[in-house]
Amino acid sequence: MTPLIQLAEQKSAEVTDWAGRLGWVAGLLVFVVFVYWLMRQGWKWRGSLQSGLPALPEPPAEPGEARLTLAGRYHGSTTAGQWLDRIVAHGLGVRSRAELTLTDQGIAVVRPGANDFFIPAAALREARLDKGIAGKVLTEGGLLVVTWEHGDTPLDSGFRSDRAADHAAWVEAINSMSSTSSSNHASTTEGTAR
Repeated sequence: MTPLIQLAEQKSAEVTDWAGRLGWVAGLLVFVVFVYWLMRQGWKWRGSLQSGLPALPEPPAEPGEARLTLAGRYHGSTTAGQWLDRIVAHGLGVRSRAELTLTDQGIAVVRPGANDFFIPAAALREARLDKGIAGKVLTEGGLLVVTWEHGDTPLDSGFRSDRAADHAAWVEAINSMSSTSSSNHASTTEGTAR
């Protein structure tokens, strides 16, 4: 027989080991569920470690006139200067759509489907353009990072506007507010020390 005729006469083997295949699929499914459960436990553990963080401030009844508004995404909050140390307490770890409003009293962050929060003007430290926060990496300058103090913990919160050109105006406005509030705070402290 020629090799071509032998190849033509060969048939592929029938799949008869269904139990083995189903066992592998079930094992893989159990493994995926176990990994998901471990991730969830890690999230809960991180939340319990951060339970000392005070409740988020509520926006004032009279917020004042809006200086700037921004529609975009909230990418998370971290301990200031540590872009991978995500804060999950009080819903700050949940990524979501966000609408920011800057007034003389602070920044109101409205998040559909997640907890809204307010950053008082006195808590603002600085704003900058960056490329990453909490495991989210974007292009250079593609992220507005606001540094603020919550309780005794300095936080970085990352936002991305639907229009990236808005970021520069926000950085300038927040930095001017934070320098004004810190100079007012310094003069108040100086006056009480005398």
